[in-house]
Amino acid sequence: MRIKAIPVLSSLLLLGGMVFASDYDKRTEVRFNEPVMIAGVPVVTLEPGLYVIRLMNHDHNRNIVQVFNEREDHLFTTVLAIPNYRLFPKDKTTFSFWETPRGNPTALKAWFSPGDRWGQEFVYPKGLAATIARDAGESVLTTTAETVAEFDTSPVAEVTKTGEEQPLEEAFTAPEPVAAAPEPAPAVAEVAVAEPAPEPEALPATGSPFFAIGLVGLMAAAAGLSLRRLAYRKS
Repeated sequence: MRIKAIPVLSSLLLLGGMVFASDYDKRTEVRFNEPVMIAGVPVVTLEPGLYVIRLMNHDHNRNIVQVFNEREDHLFTTVLAIPNYRLFPKDKTTFSFWETPRGNPTALKAWFSPGDRWGQEFVYPKGLAATIARDAGESVLTTTAETVAEFDTSPVAEVTKTGEEQPLEEAFTAPEPVAAAPEPAPAVAEVAVAEPAPEPEALPATGSPFFAIGLVGLMAAAAGLSLRRLAYRKS
């Protein structure tokens, strides 16, 4: 029987009253009605019952999930998780699982809080991750961390169905917030400055005083001639 990721089924999982202490730790009360295996330090199999799951911390690349009993006075396991994205968020807490062969407990794959696109995908230790990947025919997240203190520094990889390890894809890393584009500088209105009108050029002198003098002389000669004719007629 091949292992595959399956959605939450009512026959497998019954969610109890879900209480969220804050958006920071995503505290969730959940009731399992069948045994469920959870990867972590240590790997545990939870018997049917009521449990509390919450985030111990929250950053952009890695999260640490803790699983407690109902009274939260006993810690069952601490799990390294990598952000997992889904296109369509739901209004209820949802889980996805690796379906295991008959007789084995179902393995918890991912946990999503109501309304969130980003959930938590659990990282399995190498040997167990390789087994799930081989039987499921899908890549499974894995880490070499053996203690909680190593969660922050141990590399996380994907183990393929053939047992090969590959670097963790960027798709499993929450995107960095995109910086808002700077507002464009206000446009500066350009005002055309009128150029000063050119000074009028001096016109070349086209008249001559000699012409005026000649005209006066001609008029005087004509007047003298007229006077001489008048005197001749009287004599």
